Amino acid sequence: MNIVTTLRSLHGNKVGAAIEELHRSENDLAGALLNLSDQQRTDHEIFYVARDIARWSQEHVRELARVGGDYGLDLDPEPEDESTLVARMKQKGAELVGRHHEPSLLLLADLRHIHRVSSGVSLDWEVLAQTAQAMRDTELLAVTQDCHPETLRQMRWANAKVKETAAQVMVTG
Repeated sequence: MNIVTTLRSLHGNKVGAAIEELHRSENDLAGALLNLSDQQRTDHEIFYVARDIARWSQEHVRELARVGGDYGLDLDPEPEDESTLVARMKQKGAELVGRHHEPSLLLLADLRHIHRVSSGVSLDWEVLAQTAQAMRDTELLAVTQDCHPETLRQMRWANAKVKETAAQVMVTG
């Protein structure tokens, strides 16, 4: 038994729980991006960019399911069905609309939500990367090094769109 196998068996439950949570969070992030895309069909930049970067999270879900098997997890390698994700996000959107009654405020709220979710996902990738490094799990570390930069790009995109949108939404009547 090599050291990586030994460490996996000793710490598998903790690492498995972290992988499982990240798998769920990536699914949520994909859903939030697809929901935003669906709601902003007339804004071509948001529509297409949000769809493109949602695919990154969907691929991350597949990768996490693959490496999760090494930690005794049986995660679904297919991201949640788009219709399920969009339906769940539409429910949340309907709750926000009920409170704000302003489409531009909904856009800002959605962008803020995506930024917060992607920030949390980014932190989870960092925790997993540090764990993989400490355990000398080169496969898990490689996954984190491939996926985390894309999450950072998702977060920076949402942040840039918030900056671009905030003043216009908040100042104009």
